[in-house]
Amino acid sequence: MPTLKDIRVRIKGVKSTQQVTKAMKMVAAAKLRRAQERAVMARPYAKKLKEMLASLSAKVDTSLNPMLSARPEVNRVLVILVTADRGLCGAFNTNAIKLAHKIIHEDYAAIHSKGGVSLICAGSRGFDFYRKREYKIVKGYTAVFQHLDFSTAKEIADIASGMYLRGEVDRVVVAYNEFKSVLAPNLREEVILPIAPEISGKESSSDYIYEPSPAAIIDVLVPKHLNTQIWRMMLESNAAEQAARMSAMDSATENAKELMRTLNISYNRARQAAITTELSEIVSGADALTN
Repeated sequence: MPTLKDIRVRIKGVKSTQQVTKAMKMVAAAKLRRAQERAVMARPYAKKLKEMLASLSAKVDTSLNPMLSARPEVNRVLVILVTADRGLCGAFNTNAIKLAHKIIHEDYAAIHSKGGVSLICAGSRGFDFYRKREYKIVKGYTAVFQHLDFSTAKEIADIASGMYLRGEVDRVVVAYNEFKSVLAPNLREEVILPIAPEISGKESSSDYIYEPSPAAIIDVLVPKHLNTQIWRMMLESNAAEQAARMSAMDSATENAKELMRTLNISYNRARQAAITTELSEIVSGADALTN
């Protein structure tokens, strides 16, 4: 049975932990506000760029641009996994890695068995997980979310598009967490190469005059679209990470509070038992002396 000293030490330790988790929750809340603003601001531009590409694709032969042309057979796949650089954010990293595992071992199991699946890991957690298990990693980015910059997204897009154009991969898939709300992250799996613009009836019926030509504009828009989409996914993942960390630290703080309550009850009971024992011994001693 723990002594009074043991319980006091435990209460002190839990109290210190509660202070840390509470501070981390406040830091995550401040970071979430900024990350959410950046993610929301990136969405309209990415959406409009996608709409423009869809409108142009309806007017030209998409086979003229290799990144708009689907390969007849998919024998090699590149998976871009976006995770966090740090833990203490609940199941955020685990869920993203599970999604990547599903893509590799279920969606493209036959290709993986032949060694046709390779990885780009943005975030230390995903990179460390797959590096230790000897997967084929093209590039790993660590500490990328401490100073999130567009140049990282552009570099990832350049590597992915270069491999696709050289025929080293036939499809590029991204696994990431999309920010939906603080309590509801949204795991997403998106094929970014080949690019398949969604052409609606409104876009296909629009009649615009393009200069110099739709094909020339598409050649400029395609790399911009790819850079923007990967940048948006990284911003979404960063916002979702801060939301997950804030929620996890809030739960940890509440759990510490409940644990302290339980420990205080145990401490009071142990102290009462000790006082009762001492009183009993005093009374017994007094009785022995009088007798």
